[in-house]
Amino acid sequence: MSRSAHVAGVGMVPFTKPRETQGYEVMGARAAREALQDAGVDYDLVQQAYVGYVYGDSTSGQAALYPVGLTGIPVVNVNNNCSTGSSALFLARQAVASGAVECALALGFEQMVNGALAMGYSDRTSPFAIFDEAARPMQERDEKAPFAAQYFGGAGREHMERYGTEQATFAAIAVKARKHAANNPYAVFREQVTEEEVLASPAIYGPLTRLMCCPPTCGAAAAVVCSEDFARRHGLDASVVVRAQAMTTDTASTFEAGDMRRIVGYDLTASAAAQVYEASGVSPEDLRVVELHDCFATNELITYEGLGLTPEGSAEKFVRAGDNTYGGRVVTNPSGGLLSKGHPLGATGLAQCAELVWQLRGTAGARQVDGVTLALQHNLGLGGACVVTLYERVAA
Repeated sequence: MSRSAHVAGVGMVPFTKPRETQGYEVMGARAAREALQDAGVDYDLVQQAYVGYVYGDSTSGQAALYPVGLTGIPVVNVNNNCSTGSSALFLARQAVASGAVECALALGFEQMVNGALAMGYSDRTSPFAIFDEAARPMQERDEKAPFAAQYFGGAGREHMERYGTEQATFAAIAVKARKHAANNPYAVFREQVTEEEVLASPAIYGPLTRLMCCPPTCGAAAAVVCSEDFARRHGLDASVVVRAQAMTTDTASTFEAGDMRRIVGYDLTASAAAQVYEASGVSPEDLRVVELHDCFATNELITYEGLGLTPEGSAEKFVRAGDNTYGGRVVTNPSGGLLSKGHPLGATGLAQCAELVWQLRGTAGARQVDGVTLALQHNLGLGGACVVTLYERVAA
């Protein structure tokens, strides 16, 4: 990659519960328009678009963008499970950084239904078959529990058994998420809860209770990515640059380590983060704000260690010391995260991007973290893919 890629504009719609949603094409078009307006650029100048969603028919990306403009540009539809939004961003950034285009749009949306995630097809091999086979010796399958909760609940239980982590620590993460979401008008769940309420909510699997699990959510988010020259020529804000980015997929360690944490992406996370830190020269100690993939409270705790925010085995101490929130070492998920902001699969990675761009611009309002010049994003999809992105505020 020979040149920098800048996030010139972001946009998103308030996330909602499925019964309150608009159609995916309405949400997607709105988020795209907001990102373009935020950037101050006409859609006619966008040269490629990457559109992410998980639950939708092919070419839904075109259906969402055609109301924005019929310009004939390439529209690439992207599906990478829960990392779909960041995968679209990865492709847009790559197109700009490689010199293939000057300006690209990344858009993600999801129109979900009530209830736990489910497989779309029962007449063919599941993409999770290899994961199920690896997990089988480590834990029993519960036909009544959502499949994702079994993976991440098992990973949380693994951390408890290895390091003595208490269930209440996972509850504390859920409480923190609600506190942060209280200041986010885009979040679904802004009412406050206590650790006792989280622990008393219905058991799901392993240490997980319902309030430790992200809700099914609908929404959309988008980002305009461009070169520095393009921004200068068109008078755009180029103050937020992608300093480094990495996407990883599974290696043999996922399936051979006999560790549920690795089944759910610990090694993907650690590898992507290491690549970003090496490429940028930035260390975890330099970070003050992180948006990470807290689909379950257990995964937030595991991800602290995967990203190197705290040494392996020390995440409980990190939480109890308040180092994961305002006044601590690094504010994690100031948006409220997936647990409270919501998790519309295709939109999540780009909603994380929007939050961090606002943080770097100093426009996050009551959620603003002081002194932010660097921001890290982590977006994980079982099956599997992980995207870690480091943003930096530079002189405009």
